[in-house]
Amino acid sequence: MVMRMTHENIRDYNKSNESLVVFGRIIPKYENENWSYTEEIFSEQYIKQYENDDIDISYIENKDKAVFFYYEGNNCIGQIRLRTNWNGFAFIEEITVAINWRQRGIGTELLMKAIKWAKQNNLVGLMLETQDVNLSACRFYAKNNFVIGAVDNMLYTNFSTANEKAIIWYYKF
Repeated sequence: MVMRMTHENIRDYNKSNESLVVFGRIIPKYENENWSYTEEIFSEQYIKQYENDDIDISYIENKDKAVFFYYEGNNCIGQIRLRTNWNGFAFIEEITVAINWRQRGIGTELLMKAIKWAKQNNLVGLMLETQDVNLSACRFYAKNNFVIGAVDNMLYTNFSTANEKAIIWYYKF
């Protein structure tokens, strides 16, 4: 079941933020005004954990923002956080699924909820950013008909341990 974040369930914010295994990266290529990519599988895997975000109650009260939780019974096992963006797209700031619940369609259901929300807000599609080394996420977005719109090779250069590029994905209605 997918439910919007309210004051009553705000405690579930960040519950599904769990680590991921980094096992490869995409290598994007821009040619003839089109993006494509190949994959590089790493010889050694590593674990990556994103920090929890501070709870922002404006996602409850602001019509241009929303957080939706995915519940299995009373357990929050997924989350998607989005807002309207200046370019007419809904910007997905975060999408997470608890590690033991991945590969079961929960992320896709959260994307469907984001699409519905974006259409209700008269937006033209969805957009998001992820790292090239989050290969499972890149595969997920491609499988759900997102396309690469840009690559930013400077976004993470301030972090000496991050050998990553930002990939901007789009899904246009």
